[in-house]
Amino acid sequence: MGHAITLSIDAMGGDNAPDSVIDGIAKRAKRDPDIRFLLHGDTAAIEKRLAKRKILEGRVDIRHADDVIEMDAKPSVAVRRGRNSSLWHALESVRDGEASAMVSAGNTGAMMAMALFCLRRANGIDRPAIAALWPTNGAHDHCIVLDMGADVRADAADLAKYAVMGSEYARIALGADKPRVAVLNVGTEENKGRPEVKEAAESLRDMAERPDCAFQFTGFIEANAIPTGQADVIVTDGFTGNVALKAAEGTARFVGDHLRGAFEHHWSSRIAALFAVASLRRLKRRIDPRRVNGGVFLGLDGLAVKSHGSADATGFSAAVELAATMSRADVIKRIAAQLDMPHRTTPESGE
Repeated sequence: MGHAITLSIDAMGGDNAPDSVIDGIAKRAKRDPDIRFLLHGDTAAIEKRLAKRKILEGRVDIRHADDVIEMDAKPSVAVRRGRNSSLWHALESVRDGEASAMVSAGNTGAMMAMALFCLRRANGIDRPAIAALWPTNGAHDHCIVLDMGADVRADAADLAKYAVMGSEYARIALGADKPRVAVLNVGTEENKGRPEVKEAAESLRDMAERPDCAFQFTGFIEANAIPTGQADVIVTDGFTGNVALKAAEGTARFVGDHLRGAFEHHWSSRIAALFAVASLRRLKRRIDPRRVNGGVFLGLDGLAVKSHGSADATGFSAAVELAATMSRADVIKRIAAQLDMPHRTTPESGE
C-alpha cells in the first residue's frame, strides 16, 4: 500500500465508539499491512475488543485516557477541561511526531478547537477549513468542497487560501492534474453575491492567470450544480458549506426512503425491484456516504481527519484510509509549498 505509517486514533469518539472504531481499523488493517495504530481511550474497553481482532495483533499500542469528550460538549469547555481526554491525547501524538495523522468520530467543534490549540494553525492561515469529498457525475466521481463547517466566517483572502489547499487535496485524492476551482454563490453572474465572494473571485481569477498557478478558475457555481462535476474544488464559508451538506444528506435520505417505499408498495413493484436489484445495488454503493466518509482539517500544522459521528465500521475504515492516503502524500508539506509557507516535519516524513 505504501511506506509504513502510524495513525493516532481517538477510540472513544463518536456515537458508536469504541466498537465501530475498533472494527473500522480492523477492516482497514486487512487491506493495508503497513499501518500501525495508537489507540487512545479506556484501556480495558479497548483490550476487550482487540482480543477479537487477530488482524490487529502486534499493530496497536494503547494509550490510556480517562475522559471522553461528549458529542454535545461546548468547544470552549472541551479545551479547558479535556486535556486528559482520548481526543486531546490523539491530537498530541501528531503534535509530538509519534503519528503522522489522527482520526476521530467525536465532537467536530471540540476537535477543531483542540486542534487549533494543540496543532496550531499553519503559517499564513487565519481560518482552517474542513474539506470533504462530494459525489458527482464528473470524470473523478467526486469533487472537494470546503469549508464544511470549521468556521462560519470566511473573507476573500480565506476563500483564496481554501482554493489553494483544496486544489492540493484534489491532486492527491482525485488525481486532478490542474483542478478546476469554483466559488459557491447564489448565481453564476459576476454581479451576484456578497462583496467577499466577488472579491475572492477576482483574486482567484488573477491567481489562475499566472503561469505557475496549480489550478484553473471556472467562476461561480450554484449549489444545484455541485453534483454535475463542473468543478473539482468548490470553496465557500463554513456556514454555507455545512447547510449545503446537510441539505444534500437529507435529500438523499428522503429519495432513498421513498424509492424503497415505492418498490415495496405493491406486489408488482416488488417484482420490478427484483429485476432492478443489480442497478439498485450499484446506485446504493455509488451514493453510500460511508465510503467517502471523512473530512480533512486543512490549514493546521498537522493532519487531522474527522469521521462522521454516527459512522459504522465501514465509514470509520474509509476515514482511516483517507488519513493514510493524505499522510503518505504528505499533504501538509505540499500545501505549505503551494502557499510558500514553512512546515513542520515529522519522524515519518523521511526528512
